[in-house]
Amino acid sequence: MQHLLWPALGFAVALIAVLALRWAVMTVFNRWATGPGALAAFLQAIRLPSLLWCGVMAFYVTIEAASEADVLPRRLTGELTTILQASIILSVTITLAGMVETLITRVGESRAFGVPVTGLARAASRLTILAVGFLVLLSALGIHIAPILTALGVGGLAVALALQDTLSNPFAGMHLLADRPIRVGDYVKIADSVEGYVVDVGWRSTRVRMLQDSVVVVPNKRVAESIITNYDLPQSRLALGIRVSVDYDSDPDRVEAVLVDEATRAAPDVPGLLDDPRPIARLIPGFGESSLDFTLVCQVASFVDQYPVQHELRKRILRRLRAERIGMPFPTRTVELRGAGGGSGHARALADRGEHGERDQHEAG
Repeated sequence: MQHLLWPALGFAVALIAVLALRWAVMTVFNRWATGPGALAAFLQAIRLPSLLWCGVMAFYVTIEAASEADVLPRRLTGELTTILQASIILSVTITLAGMVETLITRVGESRAFGVPVTGLARAASRLTILAVGFLVLLSALGIHIAPILTALGVGGLAVALALQDTLSNPFAGMHLLADRPIRVGDYVKIADSVEGYVVDVGWRSTRVRMLQDSVVVVPNKRVAESIITNYDLPQSRLALGIRVSVDYDSDPDRVEAVLVDEATRAAPDVPGLLDDPRPIARLIPGFGESSLDFTLVCQVASFVDQYPVQHELRKRILRRLRAERIGMPFPTRTVELRGAGGGSGHARALADRGEHGERDQHEAG
């Protein structure tokens, strides 16, 4: 064991020196990375793998120094070299997995893919690199991977048949990523019961944040099988219809002009209300029981903007109609009673008939 003392001390000294160098380099780069830019993301990705690099470099220096000084036996040197190769493969694999995940996240945040990247995509990329690195590591250690792959294939088939209900959610998540009926950030309605913003599409479930600021977790299988209404496809802009009822004495052309003018004036002041295309007013649904029913159609920026836009527009329209002296009627209904002896006699006959009927029922009882 004495022949291992000097190599162990050399490894400790080399490790301390490399860690000090890492600290100096990271300190300099952290001063440059003042904001949440690409450099800061890169430093965050290599923070843990850089510790592995330090250990590998110290281990390499120790083996080279011991080989030149002929301190260690050749057999032990060969085993340490194999361990060094495995350490290099492991550190490179972990580094690549972290960097690729960070890169995909950054590209997704910048919308270079057109849509944000989901957690399933990040996890799939990381697991793919780790699986490839693990196979390379086994090959470097002299382990034949062909029998392992064959056994995993047969065992995977058995596991897939036994856990088909559980595995349906990951495959449904992959289907959602490939078909893209929903995207992170879209406002959707799933199965007429869940409505809100898509937060993430994971391995097992899809998370939807509702307007009440609560998150609903829906299994991917349920999402893939449900009817989905995506209010952000093909675009976020939405046509909003507001029903306005006025008196039958009102001039339809004047009412139409007033509604369009008020909606056009409100566009610069009401957040979410768009002035292009221009608002329109139509006599639809048309002739009501006691009113002329107009529909004012305008464009809003997104689905959730319709609620504050309706609130502001209704107040403005009400004030404008009052200023223009255009009435908004209450529902009314005219009832006409006809009879041979006049309305009052007919009503009295009905009352007498009701009294006779009650008296006959009392005597029968």
